[in-house]
Amino acid sequence: MRPSRLTRFCANERGTAAVEFAIVGPIFLTLTVGMIYVCMLMFTVGSMQYAVEEGARCYSVKTTVCTDNASAATYARNAYYGPITTPNFTASVVACGHRVNASTDFTFNSGLGTFAVPITATSCFP
Repeated sequence: MRPSRLTRFCANERGTAAVEFAIVGPIFLTLTVGMIYVCMLMFTVGSMQYAVEEGARCYSVKTTVCTDNASAATYARNAYYGPITTPNFTASVVACGHRVNASTDFTFNSGLGTFAVPITATSCFP
């Protein structure tokens, strides 16, 4: 007895790898791109924290270089090496010593929309 068309169709396994990739591929690609954005976000946070610490230290110790609020903020801005964003640096003299603040929005496109993550960093050096 000859197999019917339905039996032959169900026994055919050609194209299963393409179907599996169509299911798993977008998820894998989304996770990979997401991990890259998370790494860039973490690098931005670390670089901003380093920059405000350097700015506050300069304002307290290197009094010939960082003479006022504007020069301390500029020094901190020059110490920042993060990707994509340009933070806003401010310097001031407060009770704890010389403080430098930075803030920015880290934006990324997920394909479904653009999201902004606010990032702030503060350092106070006596």
